[in-house]
Amino acid sequence: MSHVMNTYARLPVAFSHGNGSRVTDTEGKTYLDGLSGIAVNTLGHNHPALVAAIASQAARLLHTSNLYRMPQQERLADKLTEISGMDEVFFCNSGCEANEAAIKLARFYGHQRGVDNPAIIVMEHSFHGRTLATLSATGSRKVQAGFEPLVAGFVRVPFNDLDAVRAIGERNKNVVAVMLEFVQGEGGIFVADAKYLRGVRGLCDENAWLMICDEVQCGMGRTGTWFGFQQTGIRPDIATLAKGLAGGVPIGACLAAGKAAGLFVPGNHGSTFGGNQLATAAALATLNVVEEENLLANAAEVGEIIRNGLTQALADVPGVVGVRGLGLIIGIELDRPCGDLVRLGLDAGLLINVTAERVVRLLPALNFSADEGRELAERLAALIRTFLSS
Repeated sequence: MSHVMNTYARLPVAFSHGNGSRVTDTEGKTYLDGLSGIAVNTLGHNHPALVAAIASQAARLLHTSNLYRMPQQERLADKLTEISGMDEVFFCNSGCEANEAAIKLARFYGHQRGVDNPAIIVMEHSFHGRTLATLSATGSRKVQAGFEPLVAGFVRVPFNDLDAVRAIGERNKNVVAVMLEFVQGEGGIFVADAKYLRGVRGLCDENAWLMICDEVQCGMGRTGTWFGFQQTGIRPDIATLAKGLAGGVPIGACLAAGKAAGLFVPGNHGSTFGGNQLATAAALATLNVVEEENLLANAAEVGEIIRNGLTQALADVPGVVGVRGLGLIIGIELDRPCGDLVRLGLDAGLLINVTAERVVRLLPALNFSADEGRELAERLAALIRTFLSS
């Protein structure tokens, strides 16, 4: 009997090693990885540059804490502000921690403006994490149930509905920020409309609100640009990152700009492990490889290959609602619950995921090849056809 707490319905497989976008289980069976550790393994498995960076850093220092300067952390902050257009970075260990920092920044900003009960507008079907504050911001009753009382201060509106955001702002004078994902990953792979995002940016400017973009799942080049918000030419006041930032080593980041920058001072926030030597060395190596191997363009090109392949292969299949996404964050919506596809995929040597009950989710590594993209589309389409006809 396992003594691991029962928080996941784990699949009956354990992996021993991987190379690129192939992983091998303890029984010797190899799988095509279309999930990359839920958007974490940016460079796939066993990338030599990342392995070398981790090994080299581990031989020098793993961790000293944020009581001391860390040159690697400073270089990573410089790099992230360079590619994002943001001004400063707080490092932590995960996406929910990055979003906690964003929520605290927004509340701190509100209090400094004399708002005693600051409110943040959040979206239906969003997902921001499982800590109490991020759980409360999340737009899923399923993940909130049983953890009441939830944290107050969040006002929910439909995603991609600018009029709803405007209406809340007109009625609620405690609003200090709007928090959203460019692509709702857990919510079913819904991409924010460019006009909507520019409209939210405009409302935030008009009302002196902060615009918070949660890029935990869709950031780090997954959409074909470093950050999803860069697809629309806007800059948020706060952006959050985690998952793929260090290619598999835990790290999170909360980036601030403009009126959100310079708010925190020593004592306002912190993290013992955040941005330590090992994590930042891995993140710097990951960013370098993405640039050197032109993986932003690759994400856009291979993502299009996968989406087009799936769209064509499933065009005449009853039960397929549609294929959507951007870059290498892709969803195939069916007209029925399809969680069984995950196990069927495992049996067929494919690692996939199902989210929002009816959406097959693909999050391949950014260095997924064109041939692997065609293979994934072909094999998955066949699997979906079989599933829908049974």
